Amino acid sequence: MMSQFFEIHPENPQLRLIHRAVEIIRKGGVIAYPTDSSYALACHLGDKQALDKIRRIRQLDDKHDFTLVCKDLTQVSNFTKIGNEAYRLIKTLTPGPFTFILDATREVPKKLQHPKKKTIGIRIPDHPVAQLLLQELEEALFSATLILPGETEAMTDPYEIRNRLEHELDLVIDAGIIEYEETTMIEVSNQGASIIRQGKGIAPMLD
Repeated sequence: MMSQFFEIHPENPQLRLIHRAVEIIRKGGVIAYPTDSSYALACHLGDKQALDKIRRIRQLDDKHDFTLVCKDLTQVSNFTKIGNEAYRLIKTLTPGPFTFILDATREVPKKLQHPKKKTIGIRIPDHPVAQLLLQELEEALFSATLILPGETEAMTDPYEIRNRLEHELDLVIDAGIIEYEETTMIEVSNQGASIIRQGKGIAPMLD
């Protein structure tokens, strides 16, 4: 197997290529795609084989927290319990380079939840390609930053991604170079919200 390689414009994504990408995801494919903080790997939510493939590529154990990438808050509320304050906070900060750690509902497959805490990471990225992909897929994506085993930073160059992973992935979306910055991680619970990792996203209301 060789991965397909689509050059998609980072500001005006070509819809026909997005539709082909959606088709690949629906058929169980694993893709590399751009977000507002890095390139990431993604697959269809309910696809265990694709999920296992992402674990293999990144050599992740069962304890790794995966992220659900959603197009908007309506989609987020399928998977998490969000109180009014949390809702307002997420609405203010998204789309943007934030990961929110929230309590998972029963809708979230067990294998995606943190085993002890029953939480899930949620992202609504501010990148036109990711946004359009989510809009056309009409479902959340299961995602993990594209950091290869033994490395500390995500891959930035789609050509390098293709060279390293073309036999592992079904599709690489090239939206130009994306310099890696961690997302800001915010834990949201009944006690309120707090920044547990400061990254690219700025949340002045939580300082």
